Amino acid sequence: MKKINVSLVVAAAALLGFSACKEKPKFKELGGGLQYMIVKDAPGDKKAKSGDFVELHVRMSIDDSLMTDSKRDNQGKPFGPMPVQESQMKGDLWDGIKLLSVGDSAVFLVSIDSMIAQQKKMQPDAQVPPMFQGKKFMKYEVVLVSVKTKDELQKENDAKNAGQAEADEKLLQEYFTKNNITATKTPSGLYYVVTQEGTGETIKAGQTAEMKYIGKTMDGKVFDANMGPEAKHTDVLQVNVGQGMVIRGWDEGLQLLKKGSKATLYIPSTLAYGANPPSPAIPANAVLIFDVEVANVK
Repeated sequence: MKKINVSLVVAAAALLGFSACKEKPKFKELGGGLQYMIVKDAPGDKKAKSGDFVELHVRMSIDDSLMTDSKRDNQGKPFGPMPVQESQMKGDLWDGIKLLSVGDSAVFLVSIDSMIAQQKKMQPDAQVPPMFQGKKFMKYEVVLVSVKTKDELQKENDAKNAGQAEADEKLLQEYFTKNNITATKTPSGLYYVVTQEGTGETIKAGQTAEMKYIGKTMDGKVFDANMGPEAKHTDVLQVNVGQGMVIRGWDEGLQLLKKGSKATLYIPSTLAYGANPPSPAIPANAVLIFDVEVANVK
């Protein structure tokens, strides 16, 4: 789903040719303290700007501890497409990615102190992860694979999704019949059932929703959760609604709910991850089911 803390997860990949460099790396500093080194400057000038969507190969590490490697963790595929964001903290990685054009590779050093400060700003009671203690930088080795505008990505997805929506609809109807479920359908193809009404106004784009959730495939297998017996973590998920930080089914579904609402979202693959899921636990073109609870709205 979200999707996940974009400041930490901004994604994946191996540095082309970096290991062969014999000279000591020389880093430059961008405003805010972000340090960077361009390793490969490919021909072309198509750079990412806020609101575009990018695919990235990334290796993320602290000292010698490798945390994320897209080629290892994403079946050799880049992470994305993910929305390019405005800076959220001093020395934000996104500032560095906006320097790159398609095919470029670079190394970025992001201040761990800045990352901790941003996390504390979002969650004042958050504990500093042990891996951060005593460390200065998170290293990102990045390859920019593609840059698309929102319209370009939508046209590409529409072409890929031709016929998939019909298949998803058939699966959902069979599931509803089998489980005696009456769900409301939106024009996009999203289905939802509100099990507890919240209070106040419905969530609007631009607001931040603090979410509890359980994500399942149609066979009932939980692939991610922050509540319930199969929770893999317990922190609420902070979602800046309507900004593309999460799958389209979530962005739409949250705007149907209020603070305190509980609901189940039935999300066709065309509004989820489509043919490029982020985890082996989610099959390609999978219809996803989320039990969600709106803990707070800011």
